[in-house]
Amino acid sequence: MSKIVLVGVNHAGTACANTLLDNYPEHELVIFDRNNNISYLGCGTALWIGRQIESPDGLFYASKDVFEAKNATVHIETEVTHIDFKEKKVTAKKKDGSEVTESYDKLVLATGSLPIQPKIDGVNLENVQSVKLFQDAVAANARMEDPTIKSVAVVGAGYIGVEIAEAMHRRGKKAYLFDVRDTSLCGYYDPELTKDMDDNLQKNGVELHLGESVLSIDGETKVTGITTDKGTYSVDMVVLAIGFVPNTSLGRDHLKTFGKSAAYLVDRHQQTSDSDVYAIGDCATVFSNALQDTAYIALATNAVRSGIVAAHNIAGTVIESNGVQGSNGISIFGYNMVSTGLTLRAATEAGFKAMVTEFEDLQRPAFMKENHSVKIRIVYDGETRRILGAQMASYEDISMGIHMFSLAIEQKVTIDHLKLVDIFFLPHFNQPYNYITMAAISAK
Repeated sequence: MSKIVLVGVNHAGTACANTLLDNYPEHELVIFDRNNNISYLGCGTALWIGRQIESPDGLFYASKDVFEAKNATVHIETEVTHIDFKEKKVTAKKKDGSEVTESYDKLVLATGSLPIQPKIDGVNLENVQSVKLFQDAVAANARMEDPTIKSVAVVGAGYIGVEIAEAMHRRGKKAYLFDVRDTSLCGYYDPELTKDMDDNLQKNGVELHLGESVLSIDGETKVTGITTDKGTYSVDMVVLAIGFVPNTSLGRDHLKTFGKSAAYLVDRHQQTSDSDVYAIGDCATVFSNALQDTAYIALATNAVRSGIVAAHNIAGTVIESNGVQGSNGISIFGYNMVSTGLTLRAATEAGFKAMVTEFEDLQRPAFMKENHSVKIRIVYDGETRRILGAQMASYEDISMGIHMFSLAIEQKVTIDHLKLVDIFFLPHFNQPYNYITMAAISAK
């Protein structure tokens, strides 16, 4: 029997804990988390703030009681302050100020990520906040009920920023969306698709300020405005959604880290440079099947899988991660976008002879009344012909299609193989010459 200490128990930590407790009950598991809740689905924050769901209660899928019922020792509201990697001991401080120390045979770091805080004036003003934790969601929701808050500036037009801007608009606030890039969602899609999302946001009332750099948040105690390199705007609240960085403060002086992200470098068993330490979730690297190399891709789905892989390996069942593609999706005012793998720009920057094929057509035959157009882009390597990425967008629910492309990237399928892949046809669902087939056939 081994004693396993797990630091952090959100998506990755919860998956790791459940896998250990359900499959290897002979091991002792001790859990630390500095928060007062476990397993919060942050992807539901915008849904609750925007009242697309009525309550946040369903956004939790584990708890201290659940883990304790499975015989784990759980310390919540207890922050790990030091790890002695040589002596294999973890020291933490409880909410009341007292300390607790636990030894370990194996240590799992699931410390997640931290919101990026811009180095500008005004970030500490009242009515400035990030949206990471459940407490952030509660605070943002309370501010939506404040009648004095009539306008909100969201800084950062990635997934979280776009979702929050939609949520603010749905709550009757004037929503401004700022980003230094020229389009929204540019980390996941090429401009040929992001421009449609930009149009969708503006059409539905979100005021876009893209290609603008925020210089300061204005006000004395409360927010009164925001200043960019192109102007000053009167707003009552600012949401910072610039992005996240790995939370690696506990181990960065001992463990190897990766590139600019400084995430813990792990192998495909989730093992760090210290053989008794594993790292999972947003604080750790992944293996990108598109790049065929180590990368940093912070997604909840990646976190869950990494937790499962680590747990089995710690317990002695040797398994290897399949790697990831970074599959993702978003739905804003009914417009759906999904992607996986590399964009054309990312593939080019990675050194591939990147090429793209694209197609646009109705989802179903034209005689079907319920119908919408679908756009698809497939990025592939002009030398090996290997599929590197795919993007799809429509008012239809085309989300399941991206899973095929995710598997195609993992299995190194070529664009030419895709031309004759078996795709069924029925007018209720699609066209006889499916847009996936047509995009592949159109590839040079």
